[in-house]
Amino acid sequence: MIGLDALVAEHGVVGAQVAVLHDGEITDVAAGVLNNVTGEKVTTGSIFQIGSITKVWTATLVQELVNEGLLDLDRPVRDVLPGFRLADEEAARVVTPRHLLTHTGGFEGDLFHDTGSGDDMLEKYVERMADARQVVAPGELYSYCNSGFTLLGRVVEVLRGKPFRVVLRERLIERLGLRTAAVSHAEYASQECATGHLGKERTPAGKLMTEADAPAGSVLAMSARDLLVFVGMHLGTGEFDALRVTQVVPPDFGLGGKQGLGWALHEYAGGVTGMGHTGSTLGFNAYLRVVPEAGLAVAVLTNGGEELPLVRAVYEQVFGELAGVRLPEFPMPPPLPVPVDVERVVGVYRSAGVEVHVSEGAGGRVNVRYVALDPLWEAFFEDGEREYTGLRGDALIAVEKDDGHHPVIVLCGRDEDDRVKYLHWGRAAQRI
Repeated sequence: MIGLDALVAEHGVVGAQVAVLHDGEITDVAAGVLNNVTGEKVTTGSIFQIGSITKVWTATLVQELVNEGLLDLDRPVRDVLPGFRLADEEAARVVTPRHLLTHTGGFEGDLFHDTGSGDDMLEKYVERMADARQVVAPGELYSYCNSGFTLLGRVVEVLRGKPFRVVLRERLIERLGLRTAAVSHAEYASQECATGHLGKERTPAGKLMTEADAPAGSVLAMSARDLLVFVGMHLGTGEFDALRVTQVVPPDFGLGGKQGLGWALHEYAGGVTGMGHTGSTLGFNAYLRVVPEAGLAVAVLTNGGEELPLVRAVYEQVFGELAGVRLPEFPMPPPLPVPVDVERVVGVYRSAGVEVHVSEGAGGRVNVRYVALDPLWEAFFEDGEREYTGLRGDALIAVEKDDGHHPVIVLCGRDEDDRVKYLHWGRAAQRI
C-alpha cells in the first residue's frame, strides 16, 4: 500500500496513521512517533485527536433526533433551549439548528470558553454565549463556527437527558463497537495516545484545548481505523443521507465545494462528488475524505509537521488507484498580475480571537498579518507578514506557499464607504 514511512521522513511529519475503507474492508498503516521526545512508535492502535471531524459525529447525533421526530431543524433553537441568548436578541430568537449545522448562524464562531469538564460544562458554555457578537444576520453568510456545534451539543444533551459525551458513547461508539475512541481527556491515559507537536521545531504541545468545546472537536480521539468504521455506517445505511445534501455554497476559495449538514461536500475532477471534513487542534491535523459512489474513504491522522504535502500524496495515490479520481489542483498566483483595489482592501479586520491587518505592499500587492487576540490562536498563526496578490476581482492569493499551497482570501461585501467589509478565509473577519 502506501509508503507512509517514506512520506513521514520526506515531509518531516512527527507521526501519522492512514486508513482506507474500500468495498467494506479497512486497511491501515502507521509511521513515525507518538512523541518526538520519548520516541515511542505510532501503531495502528494509537489514538489521535480528530479535531473538527467531530462535527460530523455531532451532526449524526442531531440527525438521529430529527429521524425520531424529536427535533425540527427549522424551528428556533429556543424551542429546546429557552434561555439561549446572544448579544443580538433578534438573532438569538430566530437562529435554528440548520443554521448551526451549516455554519450560517452569523455569530462569533471561535469562543473557547473554559467551563470545566463536568457534566454541566456545555450548559455553562451556552450561558457564556450571551455576549457573543453577531457578525452577520443568521443565514446571510457561511462562516466557520465552532460555537454553533457546541450549542448543538447542548441541544443533544437536553433532548436525550444525558451529558453529551455519554450520548456520544452510547449511541455511536458502543453501537459501532469502537475500541479506541476517547470522549474525555481523562480517557486518553488508558490508550496509546499521540502528543500534538507545534511549529517548525515540532515542539510537544504543553496543553490541551478546553473540554467544553467537545461537540465542535476539542476532545474526541481515536485510531484512523475506528474513524472509518464510523464512516462505514454512513455509507451502509440511508439513515444519515440527509447530512450530505447541499445546503450552502461557501465563498469560492478556488477548490469548489459546498456545505451539507455537518459534512463538507467536495468536488473532484470529472464531476465526481464526495464528502469529508478536516480537523485541527493543538498540534494535531486530521483529514477525512469519502467518495460514496466508489465505496471509498480515506482517513489521515497526524500529530505535527508539514502534513499537507503528505496528505495530498496519500489521496492522489489512493483515489487514483482505487477510484480513478483526481484531486482538484490548488489555486496558483496568476501568471499575469490581477490588480488589487488596495484602497478598498487595506484596514484591520476582526473575528473572534484574531485580527487581520492588511497594508499596502509593493507593485499593487498587499501585505497580510494575522494577530492572535487569544493565546490559543498563537499556535495556529505564525508571526510575520505575507504578501498577497490578486487572484480574481474578489479574492487574494498568497505569493509564497504555506504548508504546500497558496492560501486564498475572499473579499466579501462593502461597507458604507465602499470598502471591503469582510475578509474571508473560511471564517469571516469584519472590518473594524
